[in-house]
Amino acid sequence: MDNQSVNSQKPKTIRVLLSGGGTGGHIFPAIAIADEIRRRFPDAEFLFIGANGKMEMEKVPQAGYRIEGIEIAGIDRGNMVSNLGLPFKILKSLSKSKKIIKAFAPDFAVGTGGFASGPALYEASKMGIPIFIQEQNAHAGVTNKILSKKAQAVFTAYPKVEGFPAEKIKFLGNPIRENIISGMQDTTQAKEKMGLDKDRLTILSVGGSLGSRTLNNGWKDNLENLKEKGYQLIWQTGKLDYKDIVDHCQSPDAGTGPQGTANSQIQIREFIKDMETAYSAADVIVSRAGAIAISELAVARKPVLLVPFPFAAEDHQTKNAMNLVNKNAARMVKDSEMQEKFWDTLSEICEDENIREEMSVNLKYFAKPDAAKDIVDEIFDKV
Repeated sequence: MDNQSVNSQKPKTIRVLLSGGGTGGHIFPAIAIADEIRRRFPDAEFLFIGANGKMEMEKVPQAGYRIEGIEIAGIDRGNMVSNLGLPFKILKSLSKSKKIIKAFAPDFAVGTGGFASGPALYEASKMGIPIFIQEQNAHAGVTNKILSKKAQAVFTAYPKVEGFPAEKIKFLGNPIRENIISGMQDTTQAKEKMGLDKDRLTILSVGGSLGSRTLNNGWKDNLENLKEKGYQLIWQTGKLDYKDIVDHCQSPDAGTGPQGTANSQIQIREFIKDMETAYSAADVIVSRAGAIAISELAVARKPVLLVPFPFAAEDHQTKNAMNLVNKNAARMVKDSEMQEKFWDTLSEICEDENIREEMSVNLKYFAKPDAAKDIVDEIFDKV
């Protein structure tokens, strides 16, 4: 159904229910989908359902959308006694979701995973409201797996995702930040913008906003190797390890400037706001294997070494990484093998231009810069 026919058949304002949260990987795709719908239909009304106390209750209003919270949580495997009240929370969240949905009367609902999307989309489907699922990872989350049976379509970032009906899968990618899509720059210009030597191979290391202690320790162990090779490093440490790493690197021969910022072989950053420039400046990237990170890396088309976080639910980061490794679009080192394999594997990528070129070409398979647009097209084709 195109936009004009939607307007002609629906003289009333389009009303969209969205639910997803717990982590940015669930929240930001939902916001990106809402943004694309709002771009097409400025008068559309939106309502998010989130879990009280989770980050969506802050991030969604910051993006300009209304959200209502429900009391829901997952199973606490570390404290089984705390799970005794879970059945009551589920019943309460189902009841409140039903009231919210009935009052809002959405035309359709979109779920992107997380605790809250289970009750919200389950109740929506019971009311006959079309529901759509967006799964970010290569392994289906429990909530999305259950909901997929009732869904009109399941939008994925990988061509095959176990746990979903194959006929419902639409391999359209993960919606990512617009600035990553439109802001990529010439590598030489980006290096100069960051105060780096344009002629030196540059590595970007990213471990998320909190950082990755595994990656940070890997770099601390290999700073001498880095300096011997003459490589440059843009090192996003995350908040937890930043001060310790700056102190560690502030020796006279460490190669870092004040706070590791500019005109230095090693640039240490707690957090990188201008991520599109950092991606552009990099010749090689080292990263965890979160769903949104991989989708951004695929659009950036830079050779990548992935170190999956081993404690992600159902080890989904390893499954994400293996999809790229199997296409020769990335290399992977297990978290437990960092000391033995990190530097050798990274060196193989850095020292062989043919490997880097092959990775860059093969990453195109996973690059879906129009994911939000394509997902919204599919939704309106079915409602």
